[in-house]
Amino acid sequence: MPAATSQSLAPCQLTEQEVARQFDTSVDTGLSAAEAQRRLTQAGPNALQTQAPTPSWRRLLTQFQDPLVYLLLVAAFITLVVWALEGRKGWPMDALVILVVVALNALLGFVQETRSRRAAEALIRLTGVTSAVLRDGVPQRVPSTELVCGDLLLLSEGDSVGADARLIQASVLRVQEASLTGESEAVLKEPAPLPAATPLAERCNMVFKGTAVAQGSGRAVVTATGMATEIGAIAHLLNTTIEEATPLQKEVRQIGRMLGRAVVLICIAVIAAVLLVSNIRTLHDLVSVLLLGVSLAVAAVPEGLPAILSLVLAMGVQRMAGRKAIVKNLSSVEALGSASVICSDKTGTLTRSEMTIERAVTSSGSSRVGGVGYAPEGQLHHLDQAQAGEVLSHGPMHSEHVVLLSGGSLAGNADLRQAPDGNWVIQGDPTEAAFLVAERKLGVHERRQARFERIADIPFTSDRKMMSTLAIDHEHDGERVIIAKGAPDVLLAHCTHVRVGLEVRALSDDARAQALADVNALSDAALRTLSVAYRPLAPDEHEQQGEALERDLIFVGTVGIIDPPRAEAAQAIKEAHRAGIRVIMITGDHPRTAARIASDLGIVAPGATALTGADLDTMDDARLAEAVGSTSVYARVAPAHKLRIVKALQAQGHVVAMTGDGVNDAPALKLADIGVAMGITGTEVTKEAGQMILADDNFATIVAAVREGRNILDNIRKFLRYLLSSNMGEVLTVLLAVVGARVLGLIDASGDVVLPLLATQLLWINLITDSGPALAMGVDPSSDDVMARRPRHPSDRVIDARMWATVLQSGLALALATLVTLDLFLPGGLLEGTQDLTTARTAAFTVLVMGQFFNAFNARSDTDSAFQGLFSNRWLWAAVALGLGLQIAVVELPWLNLAFGTAPLTLAQWGLCVAMGSAVLWVSELRKLGLRRRGVARSQVHSTQA
Repeated sequence: MPAATSQSLAPCQLTEQEVARQFDTSVDTGLSAAEAQRRLTQAGPNALQTQAPTPSWRRLLTQFQDPLVYLLLVAAFITLVVWALEGRKGWPMDALVILVVVALNALLGFVQETRSRRAAEALIRLTGVTSAVLRDGVPQRVPSTELVCGDLLLLSEGDSVGADARLIQASVLRVQEASLTGESEAVLKEPAPLPAATPLAERCNMVFKGTAVAQGSGRAVVTATGMATEIGAIAHLLNTTIEEATPLQKEVRQIGRMLGRAVVLICIAVIAAVLLVSNIRTLHDLVSVLLLGVSLAVAAVPEGLPAILSLVLAMGVQRMAGRKAIVKNLSSVEALGSASVICSDKTGTLTRSEMTIERAVTSSGSSRVGGVGYAPEGQLHHLDQAQAGEVLSHGPMHSEHVVLLSGGSLAGNADLRQAPDGNWVIQGDPTEAAFLVAERKLGVHERRQARFERIADIPFTSDRKMMSTLAIDHEHDGERVIIAKGAPDVLLAHCTHVRVGLEVRALSDDARAQALADVNALSDAALRTLSVAYRPLAPDEHEQQGEALERDLIFVGTVGIIDPPRAEAAQAIKEAHRAGIRVIMITGDHPRTAARIASDLGIVAPGATALTGADLDTMDDARLAEAVGSTSVYARVAPAHKLRIVKALQAQGHVVAMTGDGVNDAPALKLADIGVAMGITGTEVTKEAGQMILADDNFATIVAAVREGRNILDNIRKFLRYLLSSNMGEVLTVLLAVVGARVLGLIDASGDVVLPLLATQLLWINLITDSGPALAMGVDPSSDDVMARRPRHPSDRVIDARMWATVLQSGLALALATLVTLDLFLPGGLLEGTQDLTTARTAAFTVLVMGQFFNAFNARSDTDSAFQGLFSNRWLWAAVALGLGLQIAVVELPWLNLAFGTAPLTLAQWGLCVAMGSAVLWVSELRKLGLRRRGVARSQVHSTQA
């Protein structure tokens, strides 16, 4: 076909060679790294276009789009008008201060939002999808955004297809395309060209971006990326997606609206009271009263709370990522803090994933192979044939072991190569790699490679629990052989004969029973078992393929594979139990192996048994609900069983975390409250389905993430307690001062009520005491043992009745301390003072600021003393120190005295303000002491009753 003609055809109509020519690539080595980079620079990233990012200047302007800000700007404008009407005497300080405070608040909000956006973008980069490609002839994984046309994709089960591509090789390749075509069943793919352009759903030689490989393997040349892909044609639908707020964010917003309404009513009442009891003589006096009400509303409502909440959540999620737990969205933090059950895989998560064949059992006897472990990253230590132990003995047993280990190596997809540094590098499944290691130790690896030519596969699936390979035996005149490897009980069902030494005999009932007894013995020793069988094909079967060939097999033997438990997993399970979190093991291994490992790890008591998938199949929902209440080990389960277990646990009110790595685990991960995908062994599909990714595949990391999730929720409660109680103190100060003006001496010579604080002072308090300490409390280390508490129930309110009581008490203590100070300084009232109004206001203003700083330390715990871990949060001390420095400047610098209506204080007066401000701390300490004593008394009563 002429080049011009092939260029005009769709990729699905071209042959494999024509596709390679059209996209200037090699089907053997792929693109070079340099060429891939050149094409990426030219075409841009392989990503769908989203809405253009909002410019920084527009995001800054949105900080002013708030009703309270509008009120302040209107108040500043009215103040300027009054100043102009009264002859423009001096500087319009009230208006200038309002504008400066509004600008600083907007800038602070902009900085917080920017940090939150950057944190979210960093998390997106951490959870980015990758694709396997062949570049320079070397398999490697690259971010899917870096795929270019001409790249050679390497597809395997569980992969997420990173771009539209034309298949050039396929082995029982099935792709789930429901997300693109609506087809519910996985589509079988074949590389043969199509005769004419076909509908999307019928292009069986193409794979498409955003779909998932459900089974098999293949290679494909990338033909379209980014918006040129089929899913790019409907990308505008994605751009309209709005991220849903988390339940916690919704609750905080609801509280903000409730507070806003309440404070507006209080401010109206305050303004009305002042206007009723005062003789307003000038327009300036009227504006001052109105400005006080507006400023009180602004100071009382923590309008920056949503931004602080998002930032604290984002920073917490970044800390989790630093501990190898990558949480994909902020809402998962709430679920983590409430997790009551963790359903975990065994291999690699609870164990070290260092699979080594420890024993080999055939009909002639059992032998110890010896162990050489390798790290999860895939690097082996130097192999030592002496470690092969008894396997190196000669005779029939040696023959059987050669077939057992070499057959297991042939019926697998792992690869073993020696690196230049002398270490051995493994790619593929750890269990399959164990056969390669043992075979190489036996010294027959090269001979097996020379003798057998692999020509086809019948791939492993979690439902079949076995896989087979078709190979040509060059030592027997090109005879074709099927070699199978799988779960012993499954494989034995396909066998009719057994190899005994050099002979092949019929598999009698006694021989079958002995083989199963050998499996049980290996499982009792906590060894994972896999068996191998084979059968030479008759000449008339040479052209046949598929599962129909997996019959009348010759059973060879079984290997016992050890995967030792992680030392840190046992400690993590102990900590989870202490935190009231139940740990459930769900594995495909033999029930006895699962029970033994679970017992060693402390999941169950010694002697406990496991439920199998077959057991679950016999149970209706009622019986299953009863079983999940007491069973913590499940073995030989299929993905559908995981779904039933999760549903049963959730029906009982549990918040469930579920781990998974295979493509078939994706539904269970989506259903679980916290889907946990494996970062090392997990497929791209499970990583997309899960809400969290374990970068180290380690169970201890899940427990550490739960601890961090609980700590984040605790810190949110801390800064909510602080902000609400501090703002409550400001509202109560003004309200009680107006109501009790005559008692406090807040009456001037003409009998009018004097305002206790100026509007600019309230705005200043809001500026220096809200954001800094609140953010610092967002990174507060745990003030108590968060893992010694029961899980938080999802229906529990973040701000419950007990917190509201604390908020009211602390707010009242702040207000009373401020008002007593005001009375101490002013002449008249209950306590006779000698200072002028400006000095008295300055002292009250300072007490309110100092009280909020003391309240920051007090709010770190509702029960523990503020002096416990007093210096553990250096960021809080830094925020308080900065605020204190700014307050000193406002009080002592002349030009700020003019702006904020303050007067310098003496050292003794400063000492009095600090002492009065600390009152909120001492009141709270007494309350906490009473709570702790009542708690101890209750525990003693319960202990006596028990």
